[in-house]
Amino acid sequence: MIIGIGSDHIGYELKEIIKKYLQEELNLKIRDFGSYSKDEVDYPDIAAQVAEAVAKRELGSGILVCGTGIGMSIAANKVPAVRAALCHDTYSAERAKKSNNAQILTMGARVIGPELAKKIVEAFVKSEFSGGPSARKVDKITQIEDKYTKGRV
Repeated sequence: MIIGIGSDHIGYELKEIIKKYLQEELNLKIRDFGSYSKDEVDYPDIAAQVAEAVAKRELGSGILVCGTGIGMSIAANKVPAVRAALCHDTYSAERAKKSNNAQILTMGARVIGPELAKKIVEAFVKSEFSGGPSARKVDKITQIEDKYTKGRV
């Protein structure tokens, strides 16, 4: 499984820490979508690239970092068939995957520190969608999306 990772300039340092953790501690393959420095970039551009790659199934999942994680989450969720979840604790990260079948984790570099971010990332990548009663709810989320993307409003 390849995990896409991206950040804006505010999340750059945390993204680099997470990238190293994914590769060296969890032995996972990553694809870095930037930013590649602290030079200013617009987070919607990075979020769209990662979300589109997830939607096309080029990636197994994605991780996005900006100042709060809110903007990345909003932008990624605009891509059809993508469920991005903003998480700042391990329980939410686990439930995002198990209950909501989220493919993208978003976090805020100004909200959490590196050690907690690593734990959140680990909880997210090690969790799997549980199906069961949650599958019906995820299907309803897809139906809402279909209603608006297929012009049935």
